[in-house]
Amino acid sequence: MMRSRGPQEESEQDTVCVVMEDVVCVDEHTIQRLTEGFLSHYQPELNASKQTLQELTQNQVILLDTLEQEVTKFRECNAMIDLNALFTEAKVYHSKLVNIRKEMIVLHDKTTRLKKRALKLQQHKQKEDLEREQQRERELERERRLVAKPAKRSGDA
Repeated sequence: MMRSRGPQEESEQDTVCVVMEDVVCVDEHTIQRLTEGFLSHYQPELNASKQTLQELTQNQVILLDTLEQEVTKFRECNAMIDLNALFTEAKVYHSKLVNIRKEMIVLHDKTTRLKKRALKLQQHKQKEDLEREQQRERELERERRLVAKPAKRSGDA
């Protein structure tokens, strides 16, 4: 297989020389056979490794897609939780608004009744004041009538 050749054999076209400590010349056919042997020994394992790596890459892509879908589901779930909390909060505020509206209606009714009562009281007071004024005028008139008037002398005229 490998052998040393002399200077006369180095001139052949199918010979390759490798320089190390000693000069080794090997023909092309030997190199070809060594290469084929090397490849035939390691190529099945390399092809199997390549196939395994391709499968792992495909599985990794599938896992990444699945993981992205799960992340999307979690985001949607969190959005639903936030949305539910928002609806719950909206219900609470709606009930507060309803209560405030009821209180405002009650207060409006009370103020309306108080205004009516105040108007009635004002009218009653005005009526009493008017009656008092009329009574006082009657008493003054009565006093004027009761006050003695000097009699007219009959001879003075």
